[in-house]
Amino acid sequence: MNFDFKGYNVVVTGGTRGIGKAISEAFLKNGATVTATFFGNENAAENFKQSWPDYPLEIAKFDISDYKEAELFFQRFDKDNKSLEVLVNNAGIRKDNVLGMMPFQDWDAVISTNLTGTFNMSKFAVQKMMQNKFGRIINISSPSGKFGFAGQANYAAAKAGQVALSMSLAKETARRGITVNCVSPGFIDTEFISDLPEDLKKTYIQQIPLKRLGKPEEVANAVLFLSSKEASYITGSVLEVTGGL
Repeated sequence: MNFDFKGYNVVVTGGTRGIGKAISEAFLKNGATVTATFFGNENAAENFKQSWPDYPLEIAKFDISDYKEAELFFQRFDKDNKSLEVLVNNAGIRKDNVLGMMPFQDWDAVISTNLTGTFNMSKFAVQKMMQNKFGRIINISSPSGKFGFAGQANYAAAKAGQVALSMSLAKETARRGITVNCVSPGFIDTEFISDLPEDLKKTYIQQIPLKRLGKPEEVANAVLFLSSKEASYITGSVLEVTGGL
């Protein structure tokens, strides 16, 4: 299948590093205009921008968990772009700890970024997409929301919430030509899991039928498919990219 996203405006949150970077690059390679958002690492964002000098790539720094900042982003986006075809809610953080020892700040930060951030971005994206009666929203969830890994009560709750949000939103927007789906990556070889101990990584790999970590590009390919016109009859679904986990 040859993807063609010429004329598409795409927003990828957390789009300058890891899986988000791979998603942004995949859309750029296939003709889209991409706005990659970030909040923390300015050097990584600027290096990413500089590595695609001849492509329609913009970067935007703001906190997706802050409703007002998300609103201001879309106000600026609206002035510069007539349409929004794809939103990928990829930005996410981890602050792992057993629940009995988890500081409230860590619970709140993960829920705010991973779940409330998805709400903020999706709300304004839907308003923009409804103007043209077309859109694709892809939420990057996680098997943690399905299995509930130990030490990840905050992360698992946020990711399970993303799936539930997606299913509800899919029903609300279907008649407007907007589909809403999740891509659920398993253990992907990025810096997001680089802090895990090596023995724990090996344990996780043994649980994966394909016996390896996934590649960011393999997640990006799933996002491209669900964003395409060929996926027009798929909404409210979760596509697992887990190696069979």
